[in-house]
Amino acid sequence: MSEILESLFGSKERLRLLRFFLQNPEGCFDSAEIMRRNMLKWAKIRHDMDMLCRIKFILKSKQKGVVAYRLNQNFDFYPEMKNLIAKANVSPQCKSLARVASLGSVKLAVISGVFINYQKSKADMILVGDDISKAKLNNLMNNLEAEIGKEVNFVLMTMEEFKYRLNMLDKFILEFLEGPHEEVINKIVGLKQFMAKRKL
Repeated sequence: MSEILESLFGSKERLRLLRFFLQNPEGCFDSAEIMRRNMLKWAKIRHDMDMLCRIKFILKSKQKGVVAYRLNQNFDFYPEMKNLIAKANVSPQCKSLARVASLGSVKLAVISGVFINYQKSKADMILVGDDISKAKLNNLMNNLEAEIGKEVNFVLMTMEEFKYRLNMLDKFILEFLEGPHEEVINKIVGLKQFMAKRKL
C-alpha cells in the first residue's frame, strides 16, 4: 500500500508530509518542527511544501515573525485524502519496527492503533522486556513517529509486571491482545495458548 501511495503522491518525502498534516489536522507547525518530527531536511521538502501551499492543501501564515504551516481542512479533496491515508496499514512500511529487538531483552512487542488503523485501541504498542535502553527506545519512537506522522502511544513494562497483570486478568492487556493487533516479537511461552483458551 505504501508503494502505491508513494507512486500516487510522487515521493516518500511528500507522502510523509501528507500523512503528517492529515494525521494532525488541528496543528500549526513551523519549518523546524516539520523537519524534526518527520526527520526530513528542508532542502529535500522545500519544493513539496511550496507545491502543497500553492494548491492550498497547506495554509501558510506568520505568527510572531515565524512562518507557520497548517492543514487546510476546507481543501476540496480533504475527506477523500484523509480516508485514503487512514486505509493504509502503515506497519509494513515502518522499517524501524525491525529495530525493536535491539532495545534490550525484549520478550513481547505487539502493535495496534495507529499502526493498523484500529482507532478503538487504547494504545499503539505494548513492549515487554528487561534492561531496555531508554536512549534506544527514545530514538526508535522518534523514528516511528516520523514514519507514521503521529505520536506513538506505547506502554512499556517489565516481564514481571506483565506476568502479574496477565494473571490478574488486567482489562487493558486483555482488551489489547483480544482486539486487532500484530506481533512484532513474541518470546513469551504459552501466551498464545492462554489467549486462545479465553476465546473458547
